[in-house]
Amino acid sequence: MKRGVTLTLAVGAMLAMTMHWAAKSQNVFEKLVMPGPLIEGHAKLEKDCMQCHAPFARQAQTAQCLACHKETAADRQGHKGFHGRQAAAAKQECRYCHVDHKGRGADIIQFDRETFDHVFTDFELKGAHASVRCDKCHAATAKFRKVSTICFDCHKANDPHKGRLGQKCEGCHSETSWARVKEFDHNTTKFPLLGAHKRVACAICHVGERYTGIATTCVGCHQIQDVHAGRYGAKCESCHDQDRWNVVARFNHDKTRFPLRGGHVKVKCDACHTGSLKEKLATTCVSCHRKDDPHRGQLGDRCEKCHQDTAWRKTATFDHDLTRFPLIGRHAVVPCEECHQSTSYKGAPIACASCHKDEHHAGRLGANCALCHNPNGWARWRFNHDTQTKYPLTGAHRSVNCHACHTTKNVAKITLPTDCYSCHRQDDVHQGSFGRSCDRCHGTDSFKTGARVR
Repeated sequence: MKRGVTLTLAVGAMLAMTMHWAAKSQNVFEKLVMPGPLIEGHAKLEKDCMQCHAPFARQAQTAQCLACHKETAADRQGHKGFHGRQAAAAKQECRYCHVDHKGRGADIIQFDRETFDHVFTDFELKGAHASVRCDKCHAATAKFRKVSTICFDCHKANDPHKGRLGQKCEGCHSETSWARVKEFDHNTTKFPLLGAHKRVACAICHVGERYTGIATTCVGCHQIQDVHAGRYGAKCESCHDQDRWNVVARFNHDKTRFPLRGGHVKVKCDACHTGSLKEKLATTCVSCHRKDDPHRGQLGDRCEKCHQDTAWRKTATFDHDLTRFPLIGRHAVVPCEECHQSTSYKGAPIACASCHKDEHHAGRLGANCALCHNPNGWARWRFNHDTQTKYPLTGAHRSVNCHACHTTKNVAKITLPTDCYSCHRQDDVHQGSFGRSCDRCHGTDSFKTGARVR
């Protein structure tokens, strides 16, 4: 058993020594056949050729190059940069362009600034960039691929905006000429320019070339022009639009508790809204028109009972039948001013004599004209002496003129005696010798008719 183990260990030791000498002899062989020293950047790889070369597999060398040069591998795979855009560089073996073993100082990149076509890079030179020297963008100590393609990174030192407009210079400037500003599309911002805003110069809103942090509310720019002095709040767009600031307000008052009708449509907002819009206004007529009330409050607060919002002085629509004096007959067509000679409508008397001067009776029949006359016509009197008085008219009395008995003018109350003698004293041929009870002998048909005493 010990003999077998010893033999195995001896064989293993001999095999290890053989492999060590074989590897050492291979390294010596490689050095003997190596074409020349590697470039300075690859010098550390000279100790192990297998890091760049695969035995008997020359085509595998490109894969080993790309395994180290990962950025180049990524460019070829993503079709970016020179090695991804230039047709030959994107497909052919690396060794066709980059041959090493030329010595430490050899240039295996073989880059020619004069003939290099920038179109095969991620930044094609256009406009003014085409005439710019390479060293203006590419520093001598930096890799070409490390140069930024962002405008601001190159031009920040010459940025007149001092970074206030951000880093997207291409939004306003072009590669043709830096000073030639192209039209900025304001629609790409949070504040598209509409209406009159299209004609406003940039500097009016962007004072001092400040383009960030600008207010987008109307009041942010127009507060100094606010004729309402802030009383109507900060939402100018509720009434005004961007086409014209002085245009008639577009606020829809119909959506409020007080839709504007008739004459109210043309009334200026400030006429009613004298304070803040947050203050609730009364919607009654008298709340606004109290000082215009010619009736001095005598007719109450319900102005709409007579007036309309179409025109304040338009013919009233008041229903007179709701008063103590309904308009009937010819009164219905009489203009209001005929009776209401002042604006104190409640103070107008309702007695006939207050309007109709009694020139015919001269007050003999009292002031209550309605006892005889009616509104359908002054001449159409309707008094019934038989039923309306204590003295029915009979016989010749029926044809006697009222004034024959009612002789006293301007009486406050009609009170006449009913005995014959009070009226016929002057007609008494008996000189009072038969007393005053004339009706004992005479009738009302005729005074001269014979006596009827029995």
